[in-house]
Amino acid sequence: MIFLLGSKRSFKVINMTKPTTLIKLTATILFLSFYSCAFAQNTPDTSKTLKEVVIRPYFKAQPLMRATAAVGLLNAQILQQQSSSSLLPAVNTVPGVRMEERSPGSYRLSIRGSLLRSPFGIRNVKIYFDEFPLTDAGGNSYLNALDVSALGQIQILKGPQSSIYGTNSGGVVLLQSGNNIQTPTASLKLEGGAFGSFHEHVTLSKDWNKYHLAITQAYQTSDGYREHSGMKRKYFQIAQKLEYSPSANLQALIFYSDLNYQTPGGLTAAQLALNPRASRPAAGAIRSAVEQQAGILSKMLFAGISNSWQISEHIKHVASVFTSYTDLKNPFITNYEHRKEFTLGLRTYLQYEKNATDIDYSVNLGFEGSGTASDNDNYDNNFGAPAAVQASDKLKASSNFAFAHINLDLYKKLLVELSASANLYKYNYESLAPVAIAQQSKNFDVQFMPRLALSYLFDPSISFRASISKGYSPPTLAEVRASNNVINVDLQPESGWNYETGLRFQTVDNRISLDLTGFYYHLNNAIVRRLNENDTEFFINAGGTKQYGLESAVSAFIFPYAKTRFIRSLQLRNAYTHSRFKFSNYLDRTADYSGNDLTGVPKHTVTSSVDVQFPAGLYFFVQHNYTATIPLNDANTVYSRRYNLVQAKVGWTGLRMNKSSLEIYAGVDNLLNEQYSLGNDLNAAGSRYYNPAATRNFYAGLSYRFNR
Repeated sequence: MIFLLGSKRSFKVINMTKPTTLIKLTATILFLSFYSCAFAQNTPDTSKTLKEVVIRPYFKAQPLMRATAAVGLLNAQILQQQSSSSLLPAVNTVPGVRMEERSPGSYRLSIRGSLLRSPFGIRNVKIYFDEFPLTDAGGNSYLNALDVSALGQIQILKGPQSSIYGTNSGGVVLLQSGNNIQTPTASLKLEGGAFGSFHEHVTLSKDWNKYHLAITQAYQTSDGYREHSGMKRKYFQIAQKLEYSPSANLQALIFYSDLNYQTPGGLTAAQLALNPRASRPAAGAIRSAVEQQAGILSKMLFAGISNSWQISEHIKHVASVFTSYTDLKNPFITNYEHRKEFTLGLRTYLQYEKNATDIDYSVNLGFEGSGTASDNDNYDNNFGAPAAVQASDKLKASSNFAFAHINLDLYKKLLVELSASANLYKYNYESLAPVAIAQQSKNFDVQFMPRLALSYLFDPSISFRASISKGYSPPTLAEVRASNNVINVDLQPESGWNYETGLRFQTVDNRISLDLTGFYYHLNNAIVRRLNENDTEFFINAGGTKQYGLESAVSAFIFPYAKTRFIRSLQLRNAYTHSRFKFSNYLDRTADYSGNDLTGVPKHTVTSSVDVQFPAGLYFFVQHNYTATIPLNDANTVYSRRYNLVQAKVGWTGLRMNKSSLEIYAGVDNLLNEQYSLGNDLNAAGSRYYNPAATRNFYAGLSYRFNR
């Protein structure tokens, strides 16, 4: 791909088809950004200072410049630059993060790691939604239950965060609902596109004195690019807040999701070349994905209520209770699974905070505990209908941890954070069929998870950070009892130490920012997925992984907003990830994979974007993603092709009447018409690695908003 980067007086052509162009690209962005700043100083009346980015990763709000962790931030603007059909394009702009979607609705997510644990769904990453844990005690996170319209901001904390967020070895995702319940609004968005895609959502919010209410309703459907890859989701959400006293408030979140999506299955290289739109065909006695009506039918109800009480000037208490119920059916090639899961949990903490002239400090003491009961029934799959019982088991997981967090801010320069948690995880299992087994328990030792981190602000433009932390992730219930219907009590948790350092730079007016991060993560007992010849899965502990990584993120407003120019504003972004991830001490039967590249992880990814605002509310956005080759099996004998993915969007927001506004837009995905996969089946049986993504396709939509 070719980009034209520049200011009014200079342009430079950069070829993005090779990862080696990263250095040139970054240097060009920095040069043009500094040039633009110098030029803008002569015309101060045409620009305005941009707001400082503020985040809240560890209890307290703080400027991003002073954060002790590597944080990826996706605000409403970034989310709205993409099609509303999927989170994937926006999430993949964060360095070190890889999101996949093998077919519409089938999310997988990895933070500084591999997707070896995740045939579908999300594991070893903890997710919170408006501070309520979306991840259940069994370790699964149903992120695909949420509609894109429900989200307004996403914070991604990279690296293990077990010290205050419990069991995770990859990182934490903090989701914030998209409804601004402080401002009465009504909005409607409609979007349609190729392959039968359609997305509609409505939001309503209003406040009555001290009570605030926000409602979101959404419907999404798609036929999919491939045969048997359709999806449909119905979504409804209510968010409420009651300020029942000057020092206390009560918040509630409820959502219901009804998601159905078909799974076309992986193809071999020969099948891919013959017809990339085909679903998995029949093979001998094994039926095809179409014949077996392979897919996921999932209904989820989630509810949480939280009370925040400012007891005194220095003391605050927060308590949250949450619950969820999931009914999941998975007709698969070899079986029909029906799973019912019920979760109940509590998160609470007490905070003491004191601000002084030279030293500010705060202390948090808290507890989070949850339990998930899962009824798992597997049947023979008779053309998409359950038949004879294969296995029936009941499992219960209990995840509890107590945590402490200390925050010291010395002279508004040195920020030190020390935190630790004690984690206790266990599960019970009981078999009903084919052989009855009385309830038994599996208890893991208490795990102590510390984190020490600091950041130092040299001046308002430069900060340095460093941290050391330990991560811990026990096997999920879906790994303990995988699709081979065997309860694997020998599977052990994975854990490891992460060492990290980073540097942030931003100009005083916040027009240019640069974030560099280097880390080393040594993971022991890494959990990886294996497949039997009949495609049933099981999980084992690999010896471990050694993960060296380098991440950079650059953002530059070449032109900050000004009404007097033809180009009202011009913003460039670039993110680069270098992953040198290797297996260590990894023996699989007679094969020794020690030193091999970690399966499913590209060595290089580069994401660049240009956002241009024109007069009369016109805008143009283009994004390019380069992904290097990806090893598809542990032996490193098969790699996916590298690809360049280009997306673009153009729109008009110029129609404004009284308190109403209307936006019309159109976009294109995969502009270069690349043949690639948005998610590969790793270590696939029968070499069925490939899940082809859609070719060049277009979409268009409109958004209406009324502000009272």
